[in-house]
Amino acid sequence: MALKNPGDGRTRSWVQIFVVFGLCCFFYILGAWQRSGFGKGDSIALEITKHGADCNIIPSLSFETHHAGDIGNAGESEKPESFKPCPPRYVDYTPCQDQKRAMTFPRNNMIYRERHCPREEEKLHCLVPAPEGYVTPFPWPKSRDYVPYANAPYKALTVEKAIQNWIQYEGNVFRFPGGGTQFPQGADKYIDQLADVIPITNGTVRTALDTGCGVASWGAYLWSRNVLAMSFAPRDSHEAQVQFALERGVPAVIGVLGTIKMPYPSRAFDMAHCSRCLIPWGANDGMYLKEVDRVLRPGGYWILSGPPINWRINYKAWQRPKEELEAEQQKIEDVTKLLCWEKKHEQGEIAIWQKRVNDDSCRSRQDDSQVNFCKAGEANDVWYKKMDECITPYPDVSSPDEVAGGELKPFPERLYDIPPRIASGSVPGVSVEMYQEDNNIWKKHVSAYKKINRLIDSGRYRNILDMNAGLGGFAAAIDSSKLWVMNVMPTIAEKDTLGVIYERGLIGIYHDWCEAFSTYPRTYDLIHAHGLFSLYKDKCSIEDILLEMDRILRPEGAVIFRDEVDVLIKVKKITAGMRWDTKMVDHEDGPLVPEKVLVAVKQYWTVGGNTTYAR
Repeated sequence: MALKNPGDGRTRSWVQIFVVFGLCCFFYILGAWQRSGFGKGDSIALEITKHGADCNIIPSLSFETHHAGDIGNAGESEKPESFKPCPPRYVDYTPCQDQKRAMTFPRNNMIYRERHCPREEEKLHCLVPAPEGYVTPFPWPKSRDYVPYANAPYKALTVEKAIQNWIQYEGNVFRFPGGGTQFPQGADKYIDQLADVIPITNGTVRTALDTGCGVASWGAYLWSRNVLAMSFAPRDSHEAQVQFALERGVPAVIGVLGTIKMPYPSRAFDMAHCSRCLIPWGANDGMYLKEVDRVLRPGGYWILSGPPINWRINYKAWQRPKEELEAEQQKIEDVTKLLCWEKKHEQGEIAIWQKRVNDDSCRSRQDDSQVNFCKAGEANDVWYKKMDECITPYPDVSSPDEVAGGELKPFPERLYDIPPRIASGSVPGVSVEMYQEDNNIWKKHVSAYKKINRLIDSGRYRNILDMNAGLGGFAAAIDSSKLWVMNVMPTIAEKDTLGVIYERGLIGIYHDWCEAFSTYPRTYDLIHAHGLFSLYKDKCSIEDILLEMDRILRPEGAVIFRDEVDVLIKVKKITAGMRWDTKMVDHEDGPLVPEKVLVAVKQYWTVGGNTTYAR
């Protein structure tokens, strides 16, 4: 039975959100008459009203979703450039994973599926539109199981993966039963099997990496166990698999194991997973397994399910020669032995290895001529760097039982515990005291944000992006079972603290904001940008970064900028031509603080109507 159309006007209702602006007693009234994925009027078109000293809220002020709102007080002589919509063919445009451009690159080692960004003269200077009929996604956890058809209208996987229970089309929605190629009976039962070997439920395993994730059902069902999975898959013939993951509210990026290092720090993940992900783990002298080893925390687990595991039973069903499968598994066994991983389990089509906690139990490989160790200090140098065929060395330890790099508390205790990289002084210029003070500052900032926008912890914003994450203070302060934060470490940042973010039990990625992000349009509900434009001053165009933010922000999504006032004035002027509503707010400590906050909301609009498109 099909669910009621989430875009049907009959499901619309009034919602009024009251927002208080600090010392000046400004109030946003965020209200709407809106089409929504879950039948709630959760529009955030802005109307700004100034009140007297009593700061009373007027509960009746509201207006329609498509209202233009307040875009500032620029005079006619300062009228900003107005950006036109991109043509409809760009609704799902991913600049650095463009399919046409990809086909011009070599296919060996998946080079053509890696990031290949447009040259400066090829960049679009227009607003990527939403598809006609686009609606707000369902709230979590309903979004785990249902996605509005209009948001990602691609049925190919419903046919190709029909018997594997990936995805089903039911009227006006896609339903995700939770199945996968290796777990057609559902991810929950599959995870229960893994939990017999891996301590998934007690907080020991918090961060996970899913390579070749499909529609990310493994990550979706780990959420209820308080495990945060970073899922990735290429943009390939399985059209929209990562897009479906993000529409479901599951952390995911477009990515591939090819020739370039993964954009994650060393010792980041408690667990890594491949479920029939088609990655040739034994190829290239085990290069891909060595890359997994780099990002796997000492004591972490690697799960491989599907070919070639249990080849003796399944070679006929897989329609592959048993000699080929036997050789493939032997290569994997040889590489894991070289990495000094311990095989903990093999049953059916599931095999699980555990990485040793330090190098003390692997002394024999020091004299092995096959072992080539990477240079010390290069483990986090990953942006567009070629994947190594060397093994990343463990940090030194002083006793046989010590966990290399430091032992982590179970989550959620580790969220505010002192991260080992800071406690050991491994992050130059960041002391324990500075870390604790940073946490206090972000608790204060987030408290102020919640007064500005009371939807923040309501479930309205599921997918959140922090464009300049620092020590992860924003994500920690906003942490909730209703949302997740993708913490971005700009590659030009003065301090690389992404490893610290992972040690807190959070996830993130390296990225250079002079280029497009590895995601689909309309990925994030809320974007946070602290000091980003000061950081990128004279590095690349503010306009280009803002247009990229618009591409990845959902219609009626919100942005919080925090920066110096002169920077925000420039940002505000550009966004006035982007169909965004904005309001400048004083720092919570008062108007004399030069750092200000700019709040923005993207208006709702889609392909269609009498729109004039950019050429």
